[in-house]
Amino acid sequence: MCGICGIVGWDARIGAGRALEHARIMLAQMAHRGPDGGLLHQQNGVVFGAGRLAIRGLDSTRPPLYTAAPGVLAVCNGEIDNHLALRAELQRRGVAVAGGSDVAVLPALYQAFGADFVQRVEGVFALALWDARARRLILARDRAGERHLYYSLEDGCVRFASELAALRAGAFAAPALDRAALVAYLGRGSCPAPYTPYADYRKLEPSERLVIENGRAQTRRYWSVPWGQGAAAPDMQAFDTVMRQAVARQSAVDVPFGVMLSGGLDSSLIAALARRLHPQRTLNAYCVRFAESSYDEGAQAEQVAQRLGCRYVAVGIGALEFPPLLRDLIRHSGELLADPAWIPLARLCQRARQDVPMLLAGEGADELFGGYPTYLGALAAARYARLPDALRALAEALLARLPVSDRKVTVSFLLKRFVQGAGLPPLQRHRHWLAPLPPALLARLGLPMDASGAEDAGADGDTPALLDRLQRYDFTQGLAEALLAKSDRGGMRFAVELRAPFLDAGVIDFAARLPEAQRVRGLTTKVFLKRYARRYLPHDVVYRRKRGLSVPLAAWLRDPLREWARQRLGHPGLGELGLDARALQSLLQEHCARQADHGRALWTLLVLAEWLDWHAGAGLDAALAAARRSRGAAFALETAP
Repeated sequence: MCGICGIVGWDARIGAGRALEHARIMLAQMAHRGPDGGLLHQQNGVVFGAGRLAIRGLDSTRPPLYTAAPGVLAVCNGEIDNHLALRAELQRRGVAVAGGSDVAVLPALYQAFGADFVQRVEGVFALALWDARARRLILARDRAGERHLYYSLEDGCVRFASELAALRAGAFAAPALDRAALVAYLGRGSCPAPYTPYADYRKLEPSERLVIENGRAQTRRYWSVPWGQGAAAPDMQAFDTVMRQAVARQSAVDVPFGVMLSGGLDSSLIAALARRLHPQRTLNAYCVRFAESSYDEGAQAEQVAQRLGCRYVAVGIGALEFPPLLRDLIRHSGELLADPAWIPLARLCQRARQDVPMLLAGEGADELFGGYPTYLGALAAARYARLPDALRALAEALLARLPVSDRKVTVSFLLKRFVQGAGLPPLQRHRHWLAPLPPALLARLGLPMDASGAEDAGADGDTPALLDRLQRYDFTQGLAEALLAKSDRGGMRFAVELRAPFLDAGVIDFAARLPEAQRVRGLTTKVFLKRYARRYLPHDVVYRRKRGLSVPLAAWLRDPLREWARQRLGHPGLGELGLDARALQSLLQEHCARQADHGRALWTLLVLAEWLDWHAGAGLDAALAAARRSRGAAFALETAP
C-alpha cells in the first residue's frame, strides 16, 4: 500500500518544472503512507508520484508506478488480487506485461481493453492511468471504496492524490470552502462523495471510473452490488471456501501481520480463519482498552486471543490523548470525519507498527450480512406506525423521561432515536437514526431542517426490498465514506495497512444474494454469518451482544474535555458557516447538566472546529512544511524521453 499523486496539464500554463515541484510537495505530504521509498515519473507535462509501504515483493524497492510503450503510465495505491489471472489472459492475447508486480498488469490491460479495463480488475485500489497518445487520463476506485482518491481540475490541469491534505498542499491557489458540503458533514458525519469540504475538489465514489480527455471529464459506475438476487438455500460449504480464500488472499504477504480484535463476531471470525490458515505464524491480536467498563472489550478479546493461540496486545487510551491525536490526524490527512473511533483506531495502529505493517480487520460484515440494529428498527417501524396515536404519544412521553446515561449505546438511547424518526419515509428515517446532528438539532443551531442534504440519487436503485435498500445505502455511503476512510487514515498515518477480507469480491457477491431471512429474522441479525461462524467460534462469542468500537465521549465531555470543548465551540469559523454561537454553547451546557445526551453532536462540531483551524492557519503551515520537506526528500526521479 502507498500514497499516489499526479499532475496532468492540457495547456502551457503549468510548466514542467512547476508541475514537478507541486508533485514533490504532494508526495512529501504523504510521506507517512510510503516510508519504504518514493518515486516521481515525469513525462512532458505529466508527473506521477508514489510512495511505497512494503507488504509484498520485498526484494523490489520500486513503488507501484509502471510504464509501457507507447506512452502508457499507471500508478496504483492498493493490490490487484486477480493479477495472475489477468496476466494469463493477456498472454493468451499476445500482450506483454512489463514487470512482475501486480500493478504492472494495468498498462497492458489498458492496451488490450481500453478504458473499460477497470471492470476486469479485482482488489483494493485507487489508480491513475495516462495515455500520452490519446491524451487521456483515467482515475478509478475499487468496488467497495476501500481506497480513496481526490482530484481537482484547475488552471488547465488535473491533480490527484490519495489524501485531501496532499491535494491541498500541492495546490496552485488556495481552495474555497464548499459550505453545502460542510453542512452535509454535520448531518452525516462525513462529506458525501463526490463532494469534499472544498468547492473545486472532488473524490471518486466507490466503483467509479473517471475519464478526462483534453480537460473534459466523464464519470461512470463500472460495478454495483447485486442486492436482492438471492438463492433460496445458501450453500454453507461454498461460503466457507469463499471466505477462506478471501482471508488467504489478504494474508498472503511477505511481512508479519496481525489482527484487530474486539472479541465480537466479525473480528473474532477473521482471527480464527487467519489462525487456521497460518498455524505456525506468530499472530498478534490488538485491542483498544478503556478505563470505563461499559466501553471496554479487553477481557472478551483476551479470551478469544487465548482460545486461538494469538499473542494479545492491549492498547490503552484516555480522554486527554484525543485532542492532540485528532489534530495530528487532520493535519496529515485533511479528512473531516466525525466517527470518534478514528482516534483509538489510530492509537492502536501506532502501537501495532512496532510489530507489524499490516492488520486484518472485520469491516464490511455488518453492511453485507445485516448486522446493524437499525435494520431491526426499520422492519419494526411499520408495526409501530399502526399503533393508535394516543399509545405512541404515551410511549414517546415515557421515553423522554428516561435519564441520560454515560453507558455504551443504551437501549434507552436507541428507543429515543427510534420514536423520533419512526414516522419518516424509510431511507430518510434510516439516515435520521444514524445522523450525528438530526435535522431538528441543525435547525436549533441556525441551519435549515433539510440542510444535511437531499435524498441520495440512486440510493434505492432498482431493489424494492426495504432491507436491500438500507444495506445498499450503508455499503455505498456509511461504509465507503466513513468507516473505510477511518481505517485508511487511521492506519496509514502510522504506515499500517488495514485489510478487510469481508470486502473480497467473492464474499460481497455471496452476501448480496442471501435471502432477507438469512440476514435479519425476528430480533436476530447476521443470521447466516452467525450460523457459519459456529464452525470456528464458541457459542458465547458468536452470539455476544454487538458492541462495536465506541468511545466514552458523553462522560469525557462533562469533565476532562469540557474546557477544550468550550474553547473549540467558540471557533469563529463555525459562526461564519451560519451556526449560532449561543446555541453551540447551550448544547454543551445541557450535556454537562445531564439534561440531554449531545455527545455525538458535540464531537461532530468539535471535529469541524479543529478542521477549520487547520484550514485557516495550520493547513497553510502544513503546506509550507510539505514544500520544505519536498526540497530535501530523497525521491527517485524518472524522466521519460
